[in-house]
Amino acid sequence: MSIIAEFTVDSDDFALYHALTGAPEMIVEIERVVATLEDKVMPYFWVSGGDQADFEDAFRDDESVQNIAAIDEIEGARLYRAEWTENIESIVYAYVEIGATILQAIGRAEYWELRMRFDDRDKLSEFREYCKENDIRFELNSLKDQEQPMASAQYDLTTKQRETLVSALEAGYYDVPQAVTMSELAEELGVSQQALSKRFHAGHRNLITSTLTISHPDDE
Repeated sequence: MSIIAEFTVDSDDFALYHALTGAPEMIVEIERVVATLEDKVMPYFWVSGGDQADFEDAFRDDESVQNIAAIDEIEGARLYRAEWTENIESIVYAYVEIGATILQAIGRAEYWELRMRFDDRDKLSEFREYCKENDIRFELNSLKDQEQPMASAQYDLTTKQRETLVSALEAGYYDVPQAVTMSELAEELGVSQQALSKRFHAGHRNLITSTLTISHPDDE
């Protein structure tokens, strides 16, 4: 069974430390990662939250990246592509050698938060042993089995919450004007309107928590 692991790592032990401390109000969110045939890792990441010029000045002098290119810009957030060069041995190893999947990586001046999926506990143990042998410091914050579809697991939705939200979308509940009322949707799903309302509330809360908020373990 697949394992979802969440780690915290200090920025100076990972990537973009110079850029993030040079523009400490900025937040970096990795959108996707591409591994090349030469075992190089190229991240695509969004930068937002402050002065893009300050970040880019520090970014250009950051020795953890090279071959930097700005790809897109939307509502003050800028998308970059780059190649990591330092301090990401753990991610290269996990991504290339173990086949782990990086589900989420969010960086601030003080720390990075990483959410990764491993095929099984043996792969996770192999990753942790590699980190230990190479003095790569990670703090494991949470560990759980993936007992639901990937989309649900990634956003902390239960199977019923995911099915409810998808059904509501397909039925036109979120359309303007609505194609179906909550009462009609509840009848279609075979549940009470009160039960449907609770699923909506819990599902929306989990989605917002997983996608729009960032919290450090020390804040919990």
